[in-house]
Amino acid sequence: MFNFQEIDKKNTKKVLELVQNRWGSDFIVSKGKKHFISDLDGFIVLENEEIKGLITYSIEGTECEIVSLDSFKENLGIGEELIKLVETEAGKAGCKRIWLITTNDNTRALRFYQKRGFVIENIHLNAIKESRKLKPQIPERGFGGIPILHEIELEKEL
Repeated sequence: MFNFQEIDKKNTKKVLELVQNRWGSDFIVSKGKKHFISDLDGFIVLENEEIKGLITYSIEGTECEIVSLDSFKENLGIGEELIKLVETEAGKAGCKRIWLITTNDNTRALRFYQKRGFVIENIHLNAIKESRKLKPQIPERGFGGIPILHEIELEKEL
């Protein structure tokens, strides 16, 4: 049914187009840092040659940051399987924790990650104000019309 693949030279262009359409640019900002998608490792999920899911990550030292996760067919386990693939890679690299940032408006992501063993590690109050200096495309309001203000850091120990 679904075909999980590493992001590589064959599919990078398709991944970049998807990220630019979904996130408004070819980079994502977390904790004041720009992450260019073309520089990240990751996995995609294909169905009939169409991307149905995508995860990107960055390993630095003993930590692995999930930079982006998108599932375009929800409630089928795509996101969970993508996280497991990253956990495996992080474990092979000797990582002690996996972490990520989401924004305060993204209550669905908060539920999703907590159900999979992630816990809230920190709340970076008003961090989005600084992020908008790097990426002005970040909207003022997000899901449900909630003002996007804060970064919520979640983590899972390996």
